Parts: sequence; C-alpha cells; structure tokens
Amino acid sequence: MSTRAAPLLEVRSVRKAFPGVQALAGVDFTLHRGEVVALVGENGAGKSTLMKILAGVHQPDAGELRLEGAVLHLRTPAAARHAGIALIHQELSLCDNLSVAGALFLGQELRRGPWLAERRMQQAAAESLRQLGAELDPAQPVASLSPGQKQLLEIARALRQEARVLIMDEPTSSLTPGEVARLFAVVRDLRARGVGIVYISHRLGEVAAIADRVVGLRDGRNSGELPVAEASHERMVALMVGRSLTASVARSHALGPEVLRVAGLRTAAFPQHAVSFAVRRGEVVGIAGLLGAGRTELLRALFGIDPPVAGDLQVDGVALRGHDPAGAAAAGLVLVPEDRKLQGLVLGMSVRHNLSLPTLHRRGVLVDRRYEAALAERSIAELGIATAGPDQAVSALSGGNQQKVVLGKWLAAEPKVLLLDEPTRGVDVGARAEIYARLDQLAAAGLGVLFVSSDLEEVLQLADRVLVLHQGALAGELPRAEATEPAVMWLATGGAPR
Repeated sequence: MSTRAAPLLEVRSVRKAFPGVQALAGVDFTLHRGEVVALVGENGAGKSTLMKILAGVHQPDAGELRLEGAVLHLRTPAAARHAGIALIHQELSLCDNLSVAGALFLGQELRRGPWLAERRMQQAAAESLRQLGAELDPAQPVASLSPGQKQLLEIARALRQEARVLIMDEPTSSLTPGEVARLFAVVRDLRARGVGIVYISHRLGEVAAIADRVVGLRDGRNSGELPVAEASHERMVALMVGRSLTASVARSHALGPEVLRVAGLRTAAFPQHAVSFAVRRGEVVGIAGLLGAGRTELLRALFGIDPPVAGDLQVDGVALRGHDPAGAAAAGLVLVPEDRKLQGLVLGMSVRHNLSLPTLHRRGVLVDRRYEAALAERSIAELGIATAGPDQAVSALSGGNQQKVVLGKWLAAEPKVLLLDEPTRGVDVGARAEIYARLDQLAAAGLGVLFVSSDLEEVLQLADRVLVLHQGALAGELPRAEATEPAVMWLATGGAPR
C-alpha cells in the first residue's frame, strides 16, 4: 500500500439526491496509488451512486472530486475515462458478437486507411492479455468466454485506456473459485503497478483477502473505516448495519404440520449446492441474502419456471411430479413473481380478466362470465384493490394495487403454499401495510408462506423463521427470536453458523 501523503483520488463532502431519496449525504473517500480499498454497505447504502459519480454517469449536487490534487468535473463517462477512471460494472458490458480483439479495441480501433487493421489489433490484444496472464485467443468470440475470462477482458480494456483508478463492482459474483483466484492475482499485480483499485463486494471473506483498507457506507453516509488488519467479519458487519437491533413482534397464531418439504434441491444457477428445508402450515418463512445469493432462482425452481436439476418436493405430503408451473399450481404451490408487470400481469387486460386467468371456468367453449364477475367483486373487496371497476385496465392501477391483483389471482386458486418474490417492491407505505396484514391473515388461516425480500427490515418484521442464502447455499436459518440484522448479515456474507 502506498504511504504517500497526497491521495490519488479524493471525494470531499459529496452529496446526491434523487426524487424522494437522499442517496449521498456528504460522503468522503480517499484512494492512494497502489491501494485496494473495499467499499462495503447494504443495498441502498449509496455505493453505486458514489461509483457512478466517479464514472461520470451522475454529477454530484455538492462536494468536490480531485485526482492527484486537481479538481475533477466529470460531466460524462467519456470524461471519466479520459481522466483515467474506469468502472467495471457487475453486469459486464461486452458485445458477445465481437471477437476478443474487437471488444478490447471497441471505440479505439486501429486502422490502415479506411480499413480496420485486424492483424495489428490481434497482436496488440495478445500482448495486453499476456500481461494480465489471460490465455485468450484474440480471434475467439466473446460469447464463448467464461465469466472469469470476460472479467479479465474488461480489465484489459480499462488498462488500454491507461486507467489510474479501477472500480470493480461485485467482480466475483459469477466466478468459479479458480477464476476468483486468477482475478485476485491480477488485482495484486495491478496494485504493484501503482493502480488504485476500489473493490465493491458483499463477500466479506474476499474483502479481507484482497483489500488494504475497508470503508463503510450506511444510509448515504460514511459509517467508518478499518485497516485490513482490524477488519474482522464482525467489525465489517457493524460498519454495514450498525449496532441497533430490529425488535421482534410475537405472532398471534399457532403453526401446523408441514405443508412444503424441500429435500436436496439443486438449482440450475447453483447446481453445486443442495438446499433442504420445510415450511409449516401457518408459518411465514423469509429468505434473506445479498444480491446474487440465489434467492429468486430458488423460488423459480420451486415453481418449476426453471426446473431444478435435482431434489424432491412435497406439498402437503404428496410428491410433486412433472415439475412445471402448471403442475405446481395444481398441487397448491403458487408464485407471486418479482416483476409484476413482465411476469405477473397482462397489462392490456382488465382487472377482472387478470384476476381470473389462473382459474378460468368455462361453460362449454365459453368463459364463465358470472364466475369472473363474482371473483373480481370478491377479490376487490377482500384485498382493497382501488380501481374504477373490474373492467378498468390493470395498467392504469398504482403499483400497490397491481400487486394486489397478482396476489388475488393466485389466492383464487386456493393454494396451500404461497411463494412471493419481493412482495412489496415499488409499493407505497399504505399498500405495504395492507399486504403485510393480508399475509398475516393468510398464515393464520393455515397457508404456508415463503417469501424473498431485499428489505431486511421487512424480512425481520414478517418472518417466523429466516433462511439465509450465501452464493446459492443455505448458510443457516434463524428462528424469529434470533433473527436480527447483524445475525442475518453474518450468515449472508459468509460467516459460519454460530
């Protein structure tokens, strides 16, 4: 780590607000040459906003950026790249239809007159990749590369732009252990060359292995920093979530027998990990974990959208066969998906038609309109759907009322187990409270509820029990009395069960 007094990069009292949200409230940050600084914080802490400001995507409302002492005005991403700041997003931005050399030189192509100098680009690409220890054929299609190879190609692109500051956002989220080891070797080599690296990750074990210093953000503010020698898992979790605990509220209904049993389930996204658990009648079970932990993938596998590669499911003691959404729904297992507009609703149809889609009744070849009308009237009343009438287009409803329609259409199927992925995403405070109350009523009536939420406060408020995923594996489970923010974050970031 560099010991020079003058930082390579300085962020001074930077503020940034979006409509209704103060994303950054006076953040300070420094980076020296040859230093790896890990930036940690929960989702929504302000990490991405800060990095986008450094990359020229957003401009700060107040505060100052300096590079080697000179004030920076980064109006565009191109200005940031020209200044020597490169951001490698978690979602890589390579063009799969190009060759490795074509992707490496995209926007900086070498030419011979009006023609591309293909041979020179391939030779230069081979040299750039060799310096990183990346054994890639410059003529190889980008589409054929592994995630780890694509990461190295992105780094090579940044270094061709003579990046002095390299920002890496969750760089190992889709890498194998071998690819992670190779990436770390490259990071250490770049550090030795004097490149300053900002490393954003929820994987605290990796942070301790690669960083020189750890900086925490919480609610758009600095929450502290630690030299890596003092960055224990506990202290990093404290930077992320603070020391306050979320109060536990006693539930008012008893739990019944098992209604869902999952044994040895392996998803296509994480086939190396077998997940097993059960949900009881009247129980609300929350699934927590950080971005990329496999939460949505687990629910999609349970419902049969992405059939599991192995494992057994039982609903109310009966094994689920021919695993697909139709079979799951027929067995009493239904899913309220993460994206209601793309996956949960037909926006061009009415409230009435959306509510009746999974349970269409027919009279011969005709839809039973009386059934549809009665179902719509009942669902609108029971769920408090604010609509001009059952024939209003569902696209005209607010987000909260759209979510109630998705919930209502599946409740009409009289399920035994209700799966919900981000049940209150984009929902206002009033509708959120109504959805919470409805889920509690459903559990009290004997339904099993299994839900995913990125809002940890929501998980702790609703769940009788919390399952915590880490990199596709079930890291542990916590009963309601033990489910606190630090306890969940400990498991979600790779801490061993206590």
